[in-house]
Amino acid sequence: MASVAESFDNAGGVRGSRTGIIQIILASSAGTLIEWYDFYLYAILTPVLASKFFPGSLATSFLYSLGALWVGFAVRPFGAVFFGHIGDLVGRKYTFLVTLTIMGLSTFCVGLLPTYQKVGITAAVLLVALRCLQGLALGGEYGGAATYVAEHAPDHKRGLFTSYIQTTATLGLFAALLIVLATRIHYGEAVFTDWAWRIPFLISFILVIFSIYIRLKLKESPLYAKLKAEGKTSKSPIKDIGGKNWGLIALALFGATAGQGVVWYTGQFYALFFVTKTLGVPLKDAYIMVAIALILATPFFIFWGWMSDKIGRKPILLGGCALAAATYWPIYHAMAHSVTKVGAKAVAWDEKTLILMLFIQVFYATMVYGPIAALLVELFPARIRYTSMSIPYHLGNGEFGGVTPLLSTSLAAYWLANHPGDPKAQYMGLVWPIGVAIMTFLVGLFFLPETKDRRIWDEVN
Repeated sequence: MASVAESFDNAGGVRGSRTGIIQIILASSAGTLIEWYDFYLYAILTPVLASKFFPGSLATSFLYSLGALWVGFAVRPFGAVFFGHIGDLVGRKYTFLVTLTIMGLSTFCVGLLPTYQKVGITAAVLLVALRCLQGLALGGEYGGAATYVAEHAPDHKRGLFTSYIQTTATLGLFAALLIVLATRIHYGEAVFTDWAWRIPFLISFILVIFSIYIRLKLKESPLYAKLKAEGKTSKSPIKDIGGKNWGLIALALFGATAGQGVVWYTGQFYALFFVTKTLGVPLKDAYIMVAIALILATPFFIFWGWMSDKIGRKPILLGGCALAAATYWPIYHAMAHSVTKVGAKAVAWDEKTLILMLFIQVFYATMVYGPIAALLVELFPARIRYTSMSIPYHLGNGEFGGVTPLLSTSLAAYWLANHPGDPKAQYMGLVWPIGVAIMTFLVGLFFLPETKDRRIWDEVN
């Protein structure tokens, strides 16, 4: 026990070289990045997978495919409960090794599935089943990685260090876009649509093996190790959450992660579907513009994480929600007005305007996402932290954020069907993200505590 205790310094955090904490961040981030890559491949390839796995017209199969996309998000809270429970019982490291393996195998298997044309509805059932496994795995991965890094970080740098984990979602999306784009260009559209869409899924196997190798070298979180050595770990994390912490979970959901989730998935995915499906810009061109916006915005995850150590988590997160709610409507009007269409297809577009509007949306995502891991870690005690922080995070990002592409697309389609010719119809999907962002801003402003000055190390000292 003494050897574990000696690893802590007076400011909180772990003694050791700068190289040590960098290795911890890189090893944790590498696995999380690959998990996001795996999870987001489906979202990027939704238009292609729609025709491969679902029956009906192009519009109908696309909505079915969006539904399958949402299923992966919907089951994430169950993964959060199950793997969070294990993570608080047996440790952080073991749990996110298991989730990484499940995610990698599920994604690899998507690349092997037969299509609807060959086996009928069985293809769709198998795809949805694999999406469920992906969602369960991601539900356990994020909380483990964020908790692991946070429990190595000193109190005054927790926002900065955990913000590196926050970059992995965008970098995973960027990696998926890049590999899909490279495969499309190399094989051509016809071959890619025929069979080469499988390649990005199959590549996942190599990436996961590499990441598992790196993570096997990690040691258990020293904070958790000390809790275990002192017999203070939870015997039943779900039961031990108790009334007070369930209240904090609800507050974290409605005052933080719900708004964070919709701002994130509006900027990262609904914007992509709006540009391609609503405005008619070809997928290849849209991928390039989204990738540019992602690269330009990614450093701001680190910036806002660092700033949250200085001025607090709340002002940055709630500021991002407020800006998104106030400006989404004019942003999407600007995107639409920058595209000239003939029928349903774009024939010309102002690339600079589209990239700028996409960048602004991802910039908002960096504001809400950069500080969120530190805030959630600081809200809950160490003995139930993995479980407690994972539940509101995945409810917010799964049930509120993950449903955004499907719900917003359906709202716009419903409005157009009932108000044909209404120029506002294509923007009605924004009602959902704007409404949720406003709700989170108000709940968070009045009820969410500021957490940046909390010393999580006091629990073990």
